Amino acid sequence: MSEHQAARSTTTGRTAKEPAPGATAARTAGSKKAAASKKATPEKAAAKRAATQTASTKSAATKKAATAKKATAEKAAEKTPAAKAAAEKSPATKKTAAKTTAKKTTAKKTAAKKAAGTKTAATKTAAKKTAAKGAAGAKKATAAKQAAGTKPESQESKAERAARINDALAEVYYYAHPELDFENPFELLVATVLSAQTTDLRVNQTTPALFAKYPTPEDMAAADPEELEELIRPTGFFRSKAKSLLGLSAALRDDFGGTVPGTVEELVKLPGVGRKTAFVVLGNAFGVPGLTVDTHFGRLVRRWKLTEQTDAVKVEQEIDDLLPESEWTMFSHRTIFHGRRICHSRKPACGACPIAELCPSYGEGETDPEKAKKLLKYEMGGQPGQRLKPPADYPGRPAPPLPGRDQAAGAAR
Repeated sequence: MSEHQAARSTTTGRTAKEPAPGATAARTAGSKKAAASKKATPEKAAAKRAATQTASTKSAATKKAATAKKATAEKAAEKTPAAKAAAEKSPATKKTAAKTTAKKTTAKKTAAKKAAGTKTAATKTAAKKTAAKGAAGAKKATAAKQAAGTKPESQESKAERAARINDALAEVYYYAHPELDFENPFELLVATVLSAQTTDLRVNQTTPALFAKYPTPEDMAAADPEELEELIRPTGFFRSKAKSLLGLSAALRDDFGGTVPGTVEELVKLPGVGRKTAFVVLGNAFGVPGLTVDTHFGRLVRRWKLTEQTDAVKVEQEIDDLLPESEWTMFSHRTIFHGRRICHSRKPACGACPIAELCPSYGEGETDPEKAKKLLKYEMGGQPGQRLKPPADYPGRPAPPLPGRDQAAGAAR
């Protein structure tokens, strides 16, 4: 090989297998740069991670702070202006505000109590007004209180009230009369004896047939007891009543010449005749004044506080002292009329009573006017009266006869 070829071969080999000195230096610099780059990469990553963590921490802290700020803002928003103002005040101001609030609360309680008291007073007033209403207004309650007072009523006051009651009843029951049908003293005497323990209406329905068969004391004294009992059976207690009728008829025939005597002393000697019966006969058949103290009369004069007596004779004596003798008979009729029609025993019709303002017992019965009207009896309630033959001025309808007895009476006459 020539020297030229050897040199070429050496050059070519170096070129193929070894880099040139400049290339080697370049490559060495690149390798160093790459190694440095590789070495720097983990450090950068760590720094980057640290920066990221720091950013995350700052972000979380920022979010937490924002949340806390928002919550504080919400709480602040919930406070009322008055609460904010109170929070900003000094301790002294707060004490003053507390006192003011306490005063306001006390004022409200006081106002509430006053309102409650006013309401209660208004309710009581309304109740009093309602109670005072009725047929005659507030005068009833006043009269009742005066009569029911703790001090005993004087005799003069009782007499004055009795006179006023009598006058008032006279206007209402201007047609008051004995409610037994009769045409002579004997018939009135017999009818009064039969009226015990029954109504005048039932007596009036029974006596037409009785008087048709036994028109005089002599006829009745000679009657067959069984036949007499059968005729008066509708009046009840017919056996004892038949015995009394036979006895008084015989006494009239034997002791008084067949006529009815005109004195209390003589009448009460007859079988079955007491003071009440005697005064009915004397007052209505002879015109002799007298009080008829029957069940209705005694009940009403006690209700009117004119007496507290329960014995008929004592009641008669006390009422006699309150009224003029000339008024005794008619006062009896008016009182009995009122007791049968309005002032009933169990349930008085107070709301329809024409003398309610004079009655100290007003309110014992029905005070509602409409309900009270339904309790009225006889002509006051629109029904027939008790007499088959009432007086001409009687405003009601005559009572119907007992079924079957009117034909028998007509045939006997």
